[in-house]
Amino acid sequence: MSDMDTSNSQSKTSTAWQIIGRFIASAVVLAITAFFTPGFTINNIWTLAIAAIVLSLIDYLVVKFTGLHASPFGKGFVGFALAAITLYVTQFFVAGYSISWVAAIIGALIYGVVDYFIPGNQEM
Repeated sequence: MSDMDTSNSQSKTSTAWQIIGRFIASAVVLAITAFFTPGFTINNIWTLAIAAIVLSLIDYLVVKFTGLHASPFGKGFVGFALAAITLYVTQFFVAGYSISWVAAIIGALIYGVVDYFIPGNQEM
């Protein structure tokens, strides 16, 4: 194996672990947010996992098409509004996940604070 093949293989492995790390960090942040937000429920661990994937996918699509990151502290009010909308819209794609508008607004605040302190959820 050449040095190029070795570094390419290590790069792919590193990227896979970054994605797994981001998923776990997202799930932890989402679980903490749901726990502390009245009116926000996630029924079980599988719902949490699916919701973390859906939230990540929605965030990816928003970034891809608008260039804005749905991070409550990332882009000021726009990021905060996107985070609240993303939290709210996810309930339409994930069974066992429910949130009210008020809870989405409160949840976006909590999500932003928790996300700020949990390492590993930075952009790649």
